[in-house]
Formats: sequence, structure tokens, C-alpha cells
Amino acid sequence: MAPIVPYIPETITVHLGAPDAGAENVTVSFSDYVKNVLSSEVYPTWEPAALRANALAVISFALNRVYTEYYRSRGYPFDITSSTAIDQKFINGRNIYENISALVDELFTDYLRRQGYVEPLAAKFCNGVTVTCSGLSQWGSQYLAQDGANSIDILRTYYGEDVEFVTNAPVQNLQESYPGSPVRRGDIGVNVSFLQVALNRISQNYPAIPKVPVDAIFGEATENAVRAFQSIFSLTVDGIVGRATWYTIVMLYTAVLKLGELQSLGQTFYGYSWEYPEQILPGEQGAKVTHLQYMLSVVSQFNSAVQEPPVSGVFGDTTTQAVTTFQRAYGLPETGTVDRATWDSIYSQFAGIETTVFGNEALFPFTRPPMAVTEADLQEQLIAAAAAFPELDAPKKTGKLDAQTKKSLAVFQRLTGSAPTGTLDAQSASDLAGMQFLLQHAQSTRFVQFPGITLKSGMQDREVRIV
Repeated sequence: MAPIVPYIPETITVHLGAPDAGAENVTVSFSDYVKNVLSSEVYPTWEPAALRANALAVISFALNRVYTEYYRSRGYPFDITSSTAIDQKFINGRNIYENISALVDELFTDYLRRQGYVEPLAAKFCNGVTVTCSGLSQWGSQYLAQDGANSIDILRTYYGEDVEFVTNAPVQNLQESYPGSPVRRGDIGVNVSFLQVALNRISQNYPAIPKVPVDAIFGEATENAVRAFQSIFSLTVDGIVGRATWYTIVMLYTAVLKLGELQSLGQTFYGYSWEYPEQILPGEQGAKVTHLQYMLSVVSQFNSAVQEPPVSGVFGDTTTQAVTTFQRAYGLPETGTVDRATWDSIYSQFAGIETTVFGNEALFPFTRPPMAVTEADLQEQLIAAAAAFPELDAPKKTGKLDAQTKKSLAVFQRLTGSAPTGTLDAQSASDLAGMQFLLQHAQSTRFVQFPGITLKSGMQDREVRIV
């Protein structure tokens, strides 16, 4: 498997207000953004350990927003807002404290994540005095630092013992997941396969969307599924996946906000019984209510007809409404109480999301596999390609450019629309690397940037498949 490469974006675009406010967007370097937020959120005179802890929280939260494409998947031309009700305080043009600037220069390529996950932690924080939350208390971090706690101790106090630190992540340009041009009938490749996987997942919640084979071929079945999706979500029904359709699919499939935050907070209920506990009624409290609310919160990110409840452990009015909207959406009696049928239905919807999204950690873009350099490299990639092209007889890995290797390469070139010369040129090397990528990451939940093999006139679509 190609390595998953976490990185720090060179820039971040900030909306200077609430998401729908008619406010200016400004693009600043990622390090300058962190310096601004930290200078706006805490006092420069605080203990160094408290400042470090808060800096890592700011960095991690911002990265979570960027990598989940939370706003861009919703059609906004920015990565994060300056609204403290939703995101972090950013004051355009403010002065930056010298010690904070130096600290961020040291730290901005580091971030937090849960052990076993790749994505940055959605590290919530609040001042801890006038506002409290489930994340880091800013004043609390200062008090802990004054008592001798280091930054790691502080962060684990608020985010749990399983938080870990990624250091020295590379800085590079962040590209949006949209492939750059519409995906339509006749196209083949990795973007098509990801659309097919996503549409099939979404169809579990929206049965009007027909399921399609995941074959990397944008044929009639995929076009019909796209049209059904567009009709449901009030998009132009043309069967073409342009920017608006692409990002609506991304938003539904990855459920970026809630799934990212719930997962990062570690609320996955591993070891908790999924069996129906007993009837759950309004007014009840405890673990079973928390469990119920968690599942409904996840489902609500995939089905907008289901109201999102707070994960509070208290079965109040909002939870009753969430249960009722779920029952309405899935054809159950609208009682607002949770009997076995309702519980089983909620779990059924949740389980598919848990398996599909939580089970895959690929929230970062992948690096492209290296192109073949040696004869052994070429043979290895042709052997991998043979799994997708039945017509291609895989060569033996001899390390020599023998007749069978040349024959296999010529077949691959023909199938991918190149001249079947049997000689490895730059285009064929690129296509082989792309096919290797496609096969390795066909089930990824991350919509990657590079389209796999180059799509050219002459390709035999019927031969391309995902194994």
C-alpha cells in the first residue's frame, strides 16, 4: 500500500464571519493563521506549557476542517470561518505577540490525532470560564501548567490518554478533491470508481438511488444513479458530476463534520453491546441514551430528514424529535420512543456508516506510486495490472526485459489507449503507476486528487474493472 502522507497546507482561506454572512474571505499562510488565532484566544503571558497545548489544539482543529473539506464540500469558497460559535477566533490584521509567533514557527508542522487514526483531531476548546465544552479548557490549561503539568499532560487531560502527536509533517499545497473537470458517461478510472462506491453507500439511506457495479466505468447505470441523486438533492438533473454534484456527494458520503468530530473524540463505543437494551423513553438518562444519541447523530449526517440530537445522555425534547424524524424517514410508527424495531433500524443505518467510513482511515491524500525504474519494477506493476485486465497475461518476475514482459506491456498499452510498442515510455510508466494506485485504493473513503490512469481516446472501457 502506498504511504498515507499527512501534510500541512501552505495556505488556508478564512471567512470573516458566520458561514452565510456576506463577509470577506482572506487567504493567509497556515502558520500566520495559527499565530493570529492563538494571539486572539489566549494571553501571551501564560505558561509555556499552556501556550503549547493551546497551539496544538488550534492547529489540529484547523487541519480537521481543511482535510475533511467541511466547508468546500458544502459549496463555500473557504476552509474555515472566524465565528467562535463554530470555529476559531481570527481577527484579520491584528498584531501577533512575539513569543507566540516564535512558538508557532516551532510547532505549526505538528498536530494531534487519535492512536490508530490518520486524520487530525477535531480538538474543540473553550475558555472554560464563561463557556464550557467537552474539549480543552483554555484557563484550565493555564492552571494545570502553573501546577507543573507539561503540554502533553494537559492535552491528555482534556482529550484522553490515546491522543498522540504527529511531528514535522511536510508543508505543501492542498488541492481540493474535485478532479477539475466534470465526470461523465464514457469516463473511466479512479474518480468514477469512487463515485460508484459513494453512491452505493448513500443509496442505503436513499433507496431511490439505484445501486451500481463498482467497475470504474461511467456507463448507463452510473449515469442513472447520478440522475437520481441529483433529483433528490435539487441539483441540475443531467447525469454529469460537476462541481456542485461532486461536493454534494462528498458531503453526504464522508459526513465530514459529525463523523470527523465524533470519531476524533473517541466516541466509537467499542466493546459496547449493540443489542437492544430495553425500551428507551423520553426523560431517561444514562449510557443507553448516549449510545442512542450517538447513532442518531451519525445517521443524521447521511440523511438530512433525521434531526441531529445532542450527545448528552439525557433523553430530552430534541432527542424525542430526532427519534420521531428517524421513524418518519424509515416508515416506523412516530412514537418518539425507542422500541426494538426502532433501535434495530437505527443500528442498521449506523452500522453501514460505521463499517464504510469509520473502518477506513484514509482522510489524507495518497502519494502516487513511483513509476517503474527497473525491469523488476515493470514486471511487478504488470502483474498487479493483470488483476484488472483479464486480457493481460502477467509476466514472471525475472528482472529481465524478456519477450513475455514486452508482450504484456504491449497489451497494457493497447488497453489504455497507447501505441502497443512493448517499450516502456513515460506515458506507459505513468499509466502503470496510476493503475497500481487505483487497485490499491479503490475502496478509500477519501476522494483523491490524481485520476489514476490517463483517460484517452481508444481505451477499451469494458476491460477496466476493480477487483
